[in-house]
Amino acid sequence: MQNLPEIDNLIKLISKLPGLGPKSAKRIILKMINNRQEILRPLANNLSDVFKNIERCKTCGTLKSNNNPCNNCDDKNKKFSKICVVENISDQWAIESSSIYQGYYHILGGTISDSTKGNNRENLLINSLIERIKNDNIDEVILATSATIEGQTTAFYIQDSLKNINVKISKLAQGLPVGGEIETSDDGTLISAFKNRKDL
Repeated sequence: MQNLPEIDNLIKLISKLPGLGPKSAKRIILKMINNRQEILRPLANNLSDVFKNIERCKTCGTLKSNNNPCNNCDDKNKKFSKICVVENISDQWAIESSSIYQGYYHILGGTISDSTKGNNRENLLINSLIERIKNDNIDEVILATSATIEGQTTAFYIQDSLKNINVKISKLAQGLPVGGEIETSDDGTLISAFKNRKDL
């Protein structure tokens, strides 16, 4: 293979994306190079725009434009009484696409037990969750963490953090297999999990 540092670096970067290895990265890069005007240039511009303009909301954890208020937590037209707590934005997207839930979201950004990321209460926006529950008149907190040990540990920690607040706490039940991830669940599984959630 030719010694092209720009290509080598791009292969390394794309190989870090989920589900992609060096071979897939090479195929993607060749496709982009062979379609410079149709794919490569728009992709480069779009990535630059995302890097400059998209950030994680410091209140609810979802993605927002840094030029606009967060649609998830600042829209005064929405008056929900429920808040769904998930680990990652991909979990939020999976639940939204099922159309089973109408309410606020709170995206933790990981789990408490995820020591590789150094996650703690502040990084996971748990203090922010407590403030939102108090300030937004939330009646129910739905813990939609994954059915992994890390997800369950995080759910128990949040439940304990909310024990002195007068709010109903429920957790997704039937439908999510033990060891399963929210983002990989299909619509039917998510619908079953939401309909069969139980009080804690």
